[in-house]
Amino acid sequence: MGERPDNYRYTQSHEWVAPAEDGTARIGITDHAQSSLGDLVFVELPEVGTSFNAGDQVAVVESVKAASDIYAPVAGEIASVNETLEDAPEQVNEDPFGEGWLFELKLESEEATESLLDAAAYKEVADADD
Repeated sequence: MGERPDNYRYTQSHEWVAPAEDGTARIGITDHAQSSLGDLVFVELPEVGTSFNAGDQVAVVESVKAASDIYAPVAGEIASVNETLEDAPEQVNEDPFGEGWLFELKLESEEATESLLDAAAYKEVADADD
């Protein structure tokens, strides 16, 4: 299983959040999530400029096994999307915490990520899910 970055925040639904100093955060799915889904064949990303509340369905990832909704871990506006996933969805499988990121949000508030799980708390969720 891939290394879970300690400085990221996590959700119970297996999304990760990497806050940046400029008020944005990069979002992706965890190694646990991509492993459970299997080989991804399609990623549907949100439109840049669209705003979402925490918990809203934002994107969809499809694998040979199933389609899975991706939820906004925090409220914000889509600042950018990882367009390379349109032609190479397998990047999510190959590097879920790096090149396989899905989208970036302009955070509604700087404190938005504080309520998310830290790496140790997420490990308990992921381990219980196995």
